[in-house]
Amino acid sequence: MGEFENKDREEVFSKKVRAGKRTYFFDVKSTRSGDYYVTITESKKRMEDGVFVKHKIFLYKEDFEKFSEGLNETVEYIKSNQEVVERKYEDFNGGTSSISSPDIDFEI
Repeated sequence: MGEFENKDREEVFSKKVRAGKRTYFFDVKSTRSGDYYVTITESKKRMEDGVFVKHKIFLYKEDFEKFSEGLNETVEYIKSNQEVVERKYEDFNGGTSSISSPDIDFEI
């Protein structure tokens, strides 16, 4: 049991979100005892060498409420103090999709 044991955990659900130069992955995984947790990964291609750099956080169910409260308060602060401009991103089919500041609500 080491630092990398979570890599072998069962993936239950996955959502990929492309947003400009970044891709976000929201993954639900299961522990050996069957408890779910979330990993949030940001992946961005480094321009200097083309290497994908990933940052990951783990969010455990006992922290969902505090995490969502903090995130909602932070997003609301930005929306109240600065204009949020919608961006258009190309999707896989060559079309465009709109990504704006979502109304984040984690009623978990």
